[in-house]
Amino acid sequence: MAAPVNLAEEKFTALLVEERDDRVVVLLNRPEVKNAIDQQMVDELHTVCAALEQNPKILVIAGMDGVFASGADIAQLRVRRRDDALQGINSTIFVRIARLPMPVIAALDGYCLGGGAELAYAADFRIGTPNVRIGNPETGLGILAAAGASWRLKELVGEPMAKHILLAGLVLGAEEARAINLITEIHDPADLLEAAHSLANRIGRQDPLAVRITKSVFHAPAEAHPLIDQLAQGILFESQAKFDRMQAFLDRNAAKKAAANPASANPADGK
Repeated sequence: MAAPVNLAEEKFTALLVEERDDRVVVLLNRPEVKNAIDQQMVDELHTVCAALEQNPKILVIAGMDGVFASGADIAQLRVRRRDDALQGINSTIFVRIARLPMPVIAALDGYCLGGGAELAYAADFRIGTPNVRIGNPETGLGILAAAGASWRLKELVGEPMAKHILLAGLVLGAEEARAINLITEIHDPADLLEAAHSLANRIGRQDPLAVRITKSVFHAPAEAHPLIDQLAQGILFESQAKFDRMQAFLDRNAAKKAAANPASANPADGK
């Protein structure tokens, strides 16, 4: 069993990490290189993931100084060789983020390119500002988008648009990205984190176990359905939250009906 991870005791340099009761907020913190993703940032993201796997919470990821992430650190990429590529340094952490038990929200501002875009694609929700520039220019650098975009992007936006982004180096603005549902909301930069917290609050009002299981079932392979849906529902049908929340729903409905028709609620009053 892995040792417990206490985020409050960890020393972060490439990230700023804030833990709340129901969520963790991570700010990518390498503003001097437009938050380029380097090995240190990857290592620190693994630490955050380890904590969230042990104690599931919503994860909010954002950038600093008007930039989400300009890509992977080119200085490090320049010297990496075949064996480094086979380790899947960035793809491994992005898969781990995508598989976190609770939803992940990416709050995007400014550049969201290359590895930064692939980090955003791994999130369950992407919201942005009018300044967003998102895409994968890797082929222009003589490499491919190998940390998830080559397969995840097609699922997100469809094959034709994915090919424009991956093969022709198309970089999308905010309105273009929203038009294809790559991002779902656009907010002023000053309101971006507040909007991310508003979305996290909405998720937080749901039953946490139901959210976790729904996320797992959603990402299950097609051949696993409908059996996995039925098994998952069987688990939830036995949860106390199901009984409590459904009873509360019935009680609220009864109260509304009684308020709308007081006479029917107490027929003796009509005598």
